[in-house]
Amino acid sequence: MNVLRNVMASLFLLGATGAAMAEGRQSLGWGSLFNNDALGDDHDRWRSASLVVSHVRGEEWNGTRPDRFGALIEYRFRVEMITPENVATPNASDRLYVGALSFGAHTHFQKGAVEMSLGLDVVVVGPQTNVDQLQDSLHGLLSSSGVNVDGSQVDNAIYPTLTFEAGREFNFGGNGKIRPFVELQAGAETLARVGADVTFGGFGRGALLLRDSPTGQLYTGVAGERALGLSMILGGDIAYVADSQYLDTPGIVPEDMRARLRAGLHQQFRKGSLFYGVTYLSEEFESQPEGQLVGSISASLNF
Repeated sequence: MNVLRNVMASLFLLGATGAAMAEGRQSLGWGSLFNNDALGDDHDRWRSASLVVSHVRGEEWNGTRPDRFGALIEYRFRVEMITPENVATPNASDRLYVGALSFGAHTHFQKGAVEMSLGLDVVVVGPQTNVDQLQDSLHGLLSSSGVNVDGSQVDNAIYPTLTFEAGREFNFGGNGKIRPFVELQAGAETLARVGADVTFGGFGRGALLLRDSPTGQLYTGVAGERALGLSMILGGDIAYVADSQYLDTPGIVPEDMRARLRAGLHQQFRKGSLFYGVTYLSEEFESQPEGQLVGSISASLNF
């Protein structure tokens, strides 16, 4: 409980710092992204499902990140279901079930042409989250197999997790742009990642784009120009994984390198938008027989 109190105090201080640095703070936007491997390779395994919801507050948005740390804050909630290959009868040699809930605050800012973000999340895992019961209920609604992971879950724990990202955007030809980035994370999983995102079309123009943790897919936190039409988003990254609390299990040997390849289509309408993407995730532990495809979806309505 002392750890939880300390982390919650840190989150409060991050928000309070932003409040002190920016007068006239207001709601700037909401963003969300839903992932499920049933939308990708039509299985129910490993990085099975997740949902992220973000609320961004700060000064009036002018199409670029502020140059002050803490002037713009994203409050982030996330739920994730990481499962063995068979959730009805888990194999003893497979990874343990991870039901994760996380709550955090991230500040997004810019120094020169370099866009940066720094955030702290409280990641809660284990049976205490009741995420397995939520997944079991959802399976019941969809007439899928039940989730029976009693005794096959990671232990109850709370992991403060820091994430830092820096990237720079370069335009090339017409509506094309590329944004290389680096990411450092320490906590529930400790890793260093390098990658890039390529966009063709108006997606993200003048917007604050946020990165989904499991897939790396981008989603909108603050709307920018609503350029009507279809955009294509491609991306990929590779990470060196120093440690993963999700795979801290006897008999499971984590892979120290992970790769992600992703593609998506974003359609902007006059009164809303729709995004669908797919991400290939490489194996996360040595006995995982293959990688997987995860589908992502996001939609918004403009009033």
